[in-house]
Amino acid sequence: MFEDASMQDTKVLITAGASGLGLEMARVFVAAGSDVFICDVDERALEAARGELPKIHTMLADVSNEDSVAALFQQVEKEFGGLDVLINNAGIAGPTGFVETLSRADWDRTLAVNITGQFLCARLAVPLLRKSRGGVMINLSSAAGHLGFAGRSAYSASKWAVVGFTKTLAIELGRDGIRVNAILPGAVEGPRIRAVIAAKAKTLGKSVEDVATSYEQQASLGRMVSARDIANMALFAASPAAGSVSGQALVVDGHTQQLV
Repeated sequence: MFEDASMQDTKVLITAGASGLGLEMARVFVAAGSDVFICDVDERALEAARGELPKIHTMLADVSNEDSVAALFQQVEKEFGGLDVLINNAGIAGPTGFVETLSRADWDRTLAVNITGQFLCARLAVPLLRKSRGGVMINLSSAAGHLGFAGRSAYSASKWAVVGFTKTLAIELGRDGIRVNAILPGAVEGPRIRAVIAAKAKTLGKSVEDVATSYEQQASLGRMVSARDIANMALFAASPAAGSVSGQALVVDGHTQQLV
């Protein structure tokens, strides 16, 4: 029964948790009874999140910076005394354009945040998760992590890497009782996807309205998914209800077969 998804007193760290998907996941885990720690690069967003969810713990941190990640985990251990769930949510959209137009700097920055950031967090989280009664790691990938995505090669490459990283860690950590899964959202309604749509429309020489319609219609359900859809999957994947689910690419995209 999904009632087994109670997360009472579970210690959860969510990277990039002050807005978007991260904030929605924080809301869901707080409602489920978890103790939630979020980090973000945006101090103003962290302040707003504290105002909405006064019980959460927060810290300014950049997951692509090794020293910043080290300081983050020192603070998590100080305030929580341990960790049960790591949600590697931090990510950036990266550049939009065909491969010959991309800069090395944009490519490197996309991978630094989207996959190296997960590595930096994972390697410090593992010793804490081993001490948990049932440690869980959830890595945010994307539908672009199992499909090609024209005009978004840096982003897609980074999100495919997340899936390989996840499946490998599931094998490495299974003997410790740690479950590791990836969530692959489709197009999630919100400001970030709207910015991507505008950039893609410019690249393709199409109207924003036409590109937005194609994003909505690329899924069999004929709509984008919501942030709550992704947060609910994260809650399930972290909960005892998913106790035998590990090494999986959990796709939440309304059944998308081709990204546009």
